[in-house]
Amino acid sequence: MHAMQYEITLPADYDMGIIRERVATRGHLLDDFPGLGLKAYLVRERGDASPVNQYAPFYLWADPEGMNSFLWGPGFQGIVNDFGRPVVQHWTGLSYEEGPASGAVPGAATRRRTPLREGVPPGEAVADAVARHAREARRDGVVASALAVDPRHWELLAFTLWADAEAPAGEGERFRVLHLSAPGRGRLGAGRQW
Repeated sequence: MHAMQYEITLPADYDMGIIRERVATRGHLLDDFPGLGLKAYLVRERGDASPVNQYAPFYLWADPEGMNSFLWGPGFQGIVNDFGRPVVQHWTGLSYEEGPASGAVPGAATRRRTPLREGVPPGEAVADAVARHAREARRDGVVASALAVDPRHWELLAFTLWADAEAPAGEGERFRVLHLSAPGRGRLGAGRQW
């Protein structure tokens, strides 16, 4: 599993209805994309628990070929054509869990970044994080949750989809989910990824 996200920060007075319309008319195009586990079409709006207007799709790829096919194909080129080429962040998958609300359509998502502590062996820190992630994914309202790591910056990333339209406070950065494409969600595997 590979996690990937790009963030398109928009002007403070940007009409976010444009993004909603974009997702409403184009979101379904990835509903059967080969190699894609899931794509959550995420937005944050200034003043709604966010300091910025932002379109920030989040992907979980079941295989690298699917990710590469998207990045080097017409799908990502559409983003580049409309917004310029954003930085694409990516993380190596550590764990994926379906939550108690796995059958629900997610309304919100959270993203939490945590640096791996210095002085702790990386394998030990990651094993502890995976165990904590498994417990957190069993909370009420969780649709699905992924844990990944960026070994360049030694940063953990926890991404969670929530059934409610409002994500719980204190879980990290909060987003609204406009659409979920999940053609290979069952291929993401459960639990630890090594």
